[in-house]
Amino acid sequence: MREKVEAALAKIRPMLQADGGDVELVDVTANGIVKVRLTGRCKGCPMSQMTLKSGVERIVLKEVPEAKAVENVAE
Repeated sequence: MREKVEAALAKIRPMLQADGGDVELVDVTANGIVKVRLTGRCKGCPMSQMTLKSGVERIVLKEVPEAKAVENVAE
């Protein structure tokens, strides 16, 4: 499943990078929770939670049906 999640994140990454941010995969748990870290300008952006849920999570859940949720982890 990790490879599928990486492929989904690769689709989102150019949009985030265009705004000076990025996303990195931290972990995929056994129960389907995808843990990511927003980096760059996304890290401190007030809209980062919306980016995570409306962008990153939406694409990951669409591309990887076995994923249950996407969570941002702090550094």
